Amino acid sequence: MSLIKIYSVIGIENFTLVVFNTGIYFWQFRLVSADGAVFGEQRLYYTPQAAAAGRKCIQVD
Repeated sequence: MSLIKIYSVIGIENFTLVVFNTGIYFWQFRLVSADGAVFGEQRLYYTPQAAAAGRKCIQVD
């Protein structure tokens, strides 16, 4: 069984940014749109702060 630890959930515009731990020392992010679509990469980060860079994927006009 895989244990995932949520580090932060942040609302930005019409998206929710979720930063989570996928195992020892590995962090990822996902963006969830207002209609429930999930976006993200399979890229691994070594700190939760680095994974929070996912907010750069949101383009605010």
